[in-house]
Amino acid sequence: MNKYALLTGRGNNSLPGKNVLPVFGKPLLTYCAVAAKKVLENNNLFVSSDDRDILEAAANIGYTAILRPKELSGPDAQHIDAILHGLNVIESVANESVDILVVMLANSATIKSEWIAEAINMIENDPSITSVVPVYKEQDHHPFRAKKIDNEGKLVPYFDFEEDFVSTNRQDLSANYFLSHNFWVLNVNKSIKLNDGFKPWTFLGKKTMPIFVEGCFDVHTMEDIEKTKVWLKANKLD
Repeated sequence: MNKYALLTGRGNNSLPGKNVLPVFGKPLLTYCAVAAKKVLENNNLFVSSDDRDILEAAANIGYTAILRPKELSGPDAQHIDAILHGLNVIESVANESVDILVVMLANSATIKSEWIAEAINMIENDPSITSVVPVYKEQDHHPFRAKKIDNEGKLVPYFDFEEDFVSTNRQDLSANYFLSHNFWVLNVNKSIKLNDGFKPWTFLGKKTMPIFVEGCFDVHTMEDIEKTKVWLKANKLD
């Protein structure tokens, strides 16, 4: 199967320049870029951005730059459109179809190359899998405990419960998982090209498999940069 990586990041962020902020003397995006580079062939590494600093930082690691169009770079642009644009460019440049696409977010350094390798291996061993993503267990923010505000200003559940009894104890609730959103590994022809998966990430397809991780997160604030340093040191990736 033809395997490629697409590193994605845009320059117009609430934390200016966050994707290239220094972390132990290296641009933030270096860590996820290097993680994929350890797994994939050097010619199969691409970066999509509207920001020259992001493109240059990734190019220094060996990534081929894809200048993202302006219409795909604003805060209201959908990530899937940027990924599809990048995928089309990759297939045009490589002159071959992409079977497995490793999509990484440039604002996350909490990623390990062995996770990427494991995800790729899962798809190669079972081509019916549409995607593989890292997830973490989170009971405090379980959907059974979430509320929305109705048109009268009252707090109400998001949905009707089928269960006769729902415990208020988080440990009694069914295991709840959130996507880490630092990378996705896509079985291209069965995921993003069909775009028929579960909302809101329909491009993941309907057979998404998990890799269980701990402590992974995106960077949105300077406090997240400090948390990133702690994670990298703890995992000996600094």
